[in-house]
Amino acid sequence: MRLFVFGAGFSSKAFIEEARNRFDWIGGTTRSREKADKLRSMGVEPFLFDGETPGTGIAEALSSATHVLISIAPNDTGDPVLNQHGNDIATARPQWIGYLSTVGVYGNHDGAWVDEETPCKPVSKRSIQRVAAEQAWQEFGAAHGSVLQIFRLSGIYGPGRNTFENYRKGTARRLIKPGQVFNRIRAEDIAGVLALAIDYPKSRIFNVTDDEPAPPQDLVTYAAQLLGIEPPAEIPFETAELSPMARSFYGENKRVSNQRVKEELGYRFKFPEYRQSLKQLHEKQS
Repeated sequence: MRLFVFGAGFSSKAFIEEARNRFDWIGGTTRSREKADKLRSMGVEPFLFDGETPGTGIAEALSSATHVLISIAPNDTGDPVLNQHGNDIATARPQWIGYLSTVGVYGNHDGAWVDEETPCKPVSKRSIQRVAAEQAWQEFGAAHGSVLQIFRLSGIYGPGRNTFENYRKGTARRLIKPGQVFNRIRAEDIAGVLALAIDYPKSRIFNVTDDEPAPPQDLVTYAAQLLGIEPPAEIPFETAELSPMARSFYGENKRVSNQRVKEELGYRFKFPEYRQSLKQLHEKQS
């Protein structure tokens, strides 16, 4: 089997580490030559792709790819991969196409539970673009008879990207917005779900998220306990200085169910809730 990854970033690298022994060859795109060297050191053949023009060598690489993973965000012109290499993927007819999306497509549900059957009602511009990209890929899959699986990810974290890193950088904050909760997902669990899903040859949408939606300040407080320090002072959301993007995250309040990946794929989460996960990260980093 041969895997081609569009957007070899945090999540897709975790999948590559998880499943590398299952593939005879892995290729992946990046935007910079410096990152290309890092991919090569991982045993991944790098391809430069800026999303605006077809990448050199990508069409040829896709021609023999059995599995294609897309981990690149859409923009104002649509999905960059479909725009630049959709025809190449259609010609190659891979066994499996995976698309990494976001639970942001559900929009705001005032803290209520949502699942894969919940209608999408995106709020932010980036979530609206994600819904359009999902629909475009679904239309592509239907038109070409491709197995397409969409993975809606919640807030991604893991080694090197977590609350402890925020403390290290001095950016940890406890923003308080009553009733606000978020789901999260460890990169290792994204990798685990993908590794199972490639053996499930059916077009499907899966929420990839932990068991316990929780207020964001709870993670900051718990991390402080593990570090043996006082947590930062509470900051009311209304008066907090936030970028427009950061503020928009708080406009989407929901609890996301992960029952489908458990029931249909039989996946058992390595890190089902944040306390176990943060404790493991702290012990690993100490």
